Amino acid sequence: MAAAATMAAAARELVLRAGASDMEEEEGPLGGGPGLQEPLQIGELDITSDEFILDEVDVHIQANLEDELVKEALKTGVDLRHYSKQVELELQQIEQKSIRDYIQESENIASLHNQITACDAVLERMEQMLGAFQSDLSSISSEIRTLQEQSGAMNIRLRNRQAVRGKLGELVDGLVVPSALVTAILEAPVTEPRFLEQLQELDAKAAAVREQEARGTAACADVRGVLDRLRVKAVTKIREFILQKIYSFRKPMTNYQIPQTALLKYRFFYQFLLGNERATAKEIRDEYVETLSKIYLSYYRSYLGRLMKVQYEEVAEKDDLMGVEDTAKKGFFSKPSLRSRNTIFTLGTRGSVISPAELEAPILVPHTAQRGEQRYPFEALFRSQHYALLDNSCREYLFICEFFVVSGPAAHDLFHAVMGRTLSMTQKHLESYLVDCYDAIAVFLCIHIVLRFRNITAKRDVPALDRYWEQVLALLWPRFELILEMNVQSVRTTDPQRLGGLDTRPHYITRRYAEFSSALVSINQTIPNERTMQLLGQLQVEVENFVLRVAAEFSSRKEQLVFLINNYDMMLGVLMERAADDSKEVESFQQLLNARTQEFIEELLSPPFGGLVAFVKEAEALIERGQAERLRGEEARVTQLIRGFGSSWKSSVESLSQDVMRSFTNFRNGTSIIQGALTQLIQLYHRFHRVLSQPQLRALPARAELINIHHLMVELKKHKPNF
Repeated sequence: MAAAATMAAAARELVLRAGASDMEEEEGPLGGGPGLQEPLQIGELDITSDEFILDEVDVHIQANLEDELVKEALKTGVDLRHYSKQVELELQQIEQKSIRDYIQESENIASLHNQITACDAVLERMEQMLGAFQSDLSSISSEIRTLQEQSGAMNIRLRNRQAVRGKLGELVDGLVVPSALVTAILEAPVTEPRFLEQLQELDAKAAAVREQEARGTAACADVRGVLDRLRVKAVTKIREFILQKIYSFRKPMTNYQIPQTALLKYRFFYQFLLGNERATAKEIRDEYVETLSKIYLSYYRSYLGRLMKVQYEEVAEKDDLMGVEDTAKKGFFSKPSLRSRNTIFTLGTRGSVISPAELEAPILVPHTAQRGEQRYPFEALFRSQHYALLDNSCREYLFICEFFVVSGPAAHDLFHAVMGRTLSMTQKHLESYLVDCYDAIAVFLCIHIVLRFRNITAKRDVPALDRYWEQVLALLWPRFELILEMNVQSVRTTDPQRLGGLDTRPHYITRRYAEFSSALVSINQTIPNERTMQLLGQLQVEVENFVLRVAAEFSSRKEQLVFLINNYDMMLGVLMERAADDSKEVESFQQLLNARTQEFIEELLSPPFGGLVAFVKEAEALIERGQAERLRGEEARVTQLIRGFGSSWKSSVESLSQDVMRSFTNFRNGTSIIQGALTQLIQLYHRFHRVLSQPQLRALPARAELINIHHLMVELKKHKPNF
């Protein structure tokens, strides 16, 4: 219908426009009739007024022309007047039809109107109700805000009261003295658990009262008197109990460690005294220090005296040095008259004292050793004495730290107050013993015992003995160096001519050195010390010089070499039993032994095969210089050498072997020398063959008498002894 109305309006507008243009055509241009129209009298037209704006008219016309219906009508050439009438007729018909439809639906429209009126009434009542409800909500929201403010204020007051209640509760709990506490402190024995529990409670209340008094709390005055009386009673009972325990240490034949360990269960007693009665705490500490100091001093003085009675009776003296002459009356390596004797230069089993198993073994019991007639070297006594000292010192230090609640310098000072006299006595005894001690091995073992004990105390976290270990080492090292230097000097000043008859066997002084050096080297390998190696180096130089001086006393070079080889071999063998194969001493003597052995082999081959050796060397020199033609004049000499070797080599080798085995005490060494000599002999004869293969001697008839090298090797193997 809206589109139809629009079309009708557009049609009417077009009809009006068409009618206007027809009238213009009929009147003409001059008016009045066709072709003539009178001038249009428009008077004074105000073209600027709002009533006549051409621009707006053009826009309106243009908009109508763009309408789709208008465009369609113009395209089809429809008569707009007829079209307009037709449209108006359709509009009238539609209007009549709409009126009839409205009349037909009038009852429904009236009913709808009534319903709308009723709904308006209902909505009006709802609006009134909602308005009232909104007003009520506004008042309720205001009341809720008021309640929230009141609730927040009440919550703050509640928290404040709870905080005050908690503080007051803590204050009251800290100040109130329960009857169980009073009963336990006054009546319960100090050994009962409830006494310890209530004592801890009493200590906490006393601390709380002191804190509140510092804050100015007046309520503390109400309980101060009660707490003071309970504190005095507790201090009295604790003092009597601890002093009784300390006095029990003094009873003869009492193991003080048992009551001392029992005191650790009541270490809070001393803490209570320290916090509430320092004078009593100092009294107990002083009494403990005095008692334990005397007990330790008495125990160690007695133990040390009894321990020294089981030492070997024969000990090293100032004349028992390496370079001192060995006699029948007093021999270092003669069979001892006692069943067990403290050897001077031989380590033997003495080195086991620093093994982990022996180092922390139980201490020696002197009266048991005396009953069994057992004797021990000084280092074993030193180990037992200082292990007992270490063990008790560690226990004492840890007890002091735990019971007396000290640490650092304070614990160190308290420990030395208890153990200082004992340590000083032990140190003085060692100092007096070392004055007359000439047993270097014993002193060196004591040094390594101290080094290991120092590591043990470090592992146990007991630094209190560090100063004592340093003081002991300061006594042992100078004495050890002095004894070693005395031995060096004794070897340096030894006159071989005063040693009596000499033979080519190993000398007892070199044997002493070998045993002594291997002992010190094997001990020093565990914890190396450069100063020890320097002193041993000096001693080695003097021993090597001594061996050369003694060898010079022999008239023949062969005897000199036999003596040198026997001594070097003996020293090397002893050193290799204990020292590492790559030690400086082993390498040095190995080089000396190899050099003298090679020289001895040449000396050994010289008598029977000297001519052959000389010829081979001369011939090889001529060949090297290119003068091989001079060998033609040596045919007679070569023939004599070939026949002489063939006739005498077996007897010479047999004599050589027997001579070697008689000369060397070590059969293995003799066998090695024989093997070296035979090897060198084969090499010499092989070189002789090469010389005879030269063109100048190749036609020599005597070459047919040469012994085959392989045959010679087989025959020489028969002369090799096996041991």
